Amino acid sequence: MAKKQFKTESKRILDLMINSIYTHREIFLRELISNASDASDKLYFTAMKEGNTGLNREDLPIHIGVDKENRVLTISDHGCGMKREELENNLGVIARSGTLNFKKDNDLGEDIDVIGQFGVGFYAAFMVSKKVTVQSRAYGSDEAWQWQSTGADGYTIEPCEKAENGTDIILEIKDDEGEEHYGEFLEQYRLAAIVKKYSDYVRYPIQMEMESTRMKEGSETETETVVETSTLNSMVPIWRRAKGEVTDEDYNNFYKEKFMDFEDPLSVVSHAVEGAVTYQALLFIPKAVPFNYYSRDFEKGLQLYSNGVMIMDKCPDLLPDAFSFVRGLVDSSDLSLNISRETLQHDRQLRAIANNVKKKIKSELQKLLKNDREKYELFFKNFGRQLKVGVYTNYGAEKEFLQDLLLFHSLAGDKLIALQEYVDAMPEGQKYIYYACGTDINRVAQLPQMERVRDAGYDVLCMTEDIDEFAVRMMRDFAGKEFKSISDNDLGLDSQEDQEKAEQQAAEYKALFEDMQKALEGKVKQVKLSSRLKSHPVCLSSDGPLSLEMEKVLNAMPTEEKVKADRILELNGDHPVFETLCKLQGKDEEKLGQYAQMLYDQALLIAGMEIEDPVAYCNRVCQLMADKA
Repeated sequence: MAKKQFKTESKRILDLMINSIYTHREIFLRELISNASDASDKLYFTAMKEGNTGLNREDLPIHIGVDKENRVLTISDHGCGMKREELENNLGVIARSGTLNFKKDNDLGEDIDVIGQFGVGFYAAFMVSKKVTVQSRAYGSDEAWQWQSTGADGYTIEPCEKAENGTDIILEIKDDEGEEHYGEFLEQYRLAAIVKKYSDYVRYPIQMEMESTRMKEGSETETETVVETSTLNSMVPIWRRAKGEVTDEDYNNFYKEKFMDFEDPLSVVSHAVEGAVTYQALLFIPKAVPFNYYSRDFEKGLQLYSNGVMIMDKCPDLLPDAFSFVRGLVDSSDLSLNISRETLQHDRQLRAIANNVKKKIKSELQKLLKNDREKYELFFKNFGRQLKVGVYTNYGAEKEFLQDLLLFHSLAGDKLIALQEYVDAMPEGQKYIYYACGTDINRVAQLPQMERVRDAGYDVLCMTEDIDEFAVRMMRDFAGKEFKSISDNDLGLDSQEDQEKAEQQAAEYKALFEDMQKALEGKVKQVKLSSRLKSHPVCLSSDGPLSLEMEKVLNAMPTEEKVKADRILELNGDHPVFETLCKLQGKDEEKLGQYAQMLYDQALLIAGMEIEDPVAYCNRVCQLMADKA
């Protein structure tokens, strides 16, 4: 029979489709199974219209046949089949979709959604095949037809023999060449894995003859190899089953198998939305941090399904970075997929779904915080850092959305508390949310700057992660209360009388402070008397947007540029050390300079910062001991 040319496309276009549209060759099986599912849907829908209510989806299996010796792979369905003109129109005209026309011609309900849209998925078969043969018999017809092609050079259509309605797609798999191992698509376990990955929730049984080994009957040592028909797919996804039919154990087992975790999830979120965009989501919050979560190798994202067929293994746009720890999936029939069904044509739908998913995750975390504090604190221990990073990044765009989820250690309560809980417990007259930074809670609690704030009866939030102060500085305030570090220059605790006294002392001891500042050779912006110290002789505070803690964090990064906060050396006017400094001023400038250096180094050590010259510091201490002796 004379070969016909493709009606609307050139060899160049078909080559482009075969070689460029799809990212992975294995996609061809997903596309052919989806087409088979569409054909079965059409027959099922037609039977329902004709009143044949006895037809079940289990009666319409999709079969995968493998002939390794002849390198032939066959995908067969028992669906509606195609007449000659349908073969001509659907396979002879690239990018014409019989499924799309079928949807236009029929008012389909939600339960009979079909997968195909573009009419190009079939041609993915040429990625792995040197010849494709389609044998099809339409439902209700006595004739069967065969379509055959080796690619862009055209196709033939002729009569053939076929006993039942449906379609057989027969692929002659390409020969292996060099690193191109097309033979992998003739291995039963490879095919089963592809079905499980992409087509596990197709609504018809996908079956294949599978070899397995078992003990011979009556023998305890001898085995035999048997071939049995196995159903490769689950068919009904767990997220489409009624909630009353799914147990916690079902969700836990699904999560562990799907996402390869050894532990049950900490929390499960089943979420369905109907409206402008209709979708179902099944989300899991892990109990433990994935081993690579805080590494560059970690990829965030939810699995994306369209009518139960997996489109993307990880769709990053469905999750904000702050919730990148969430695992799960979204299934929607409303997505405008691109021609390869691997990405989206319009991000408007995806943005709508992602925004809803983000709100749902926050809502579930807030419920956990309110109703199961122990479980939430376990979650926050594992992933709280990611929430804080989310508050800080993108110039604080998500700070108001995330700040309700943050926990910090309360010095007064010796426990983790939320910011709202801190504000609710604030005594009358407290203007700020006070916090202190350090490497651990014990060291933070012992900071000299803590005394004045604690004496005022105010709680202090202890922040021990390097991201903490960056996050609170980005938030600036919560519930109208500004954040204030106990190391800030002004704590807002001084009365008018205190301020006037400080001005008098600044004038009285101006010469002493200037001499000490000169001895420190520009290491501090100012030396002054402190209103925050009681028992300690000295401390460091900072002035300006860069704090001492932020300086430590930024300078620990592997960059050549180093930053420095504006440091203020504060002295306790009631401490004996200050009396000694006053006696030395104007009488022994050298010793005053040594004392100034030693007090500065002590203040650095208290603040958890490195001193510039440890040897010189030790020599000064030893000299002081010798003088006293």
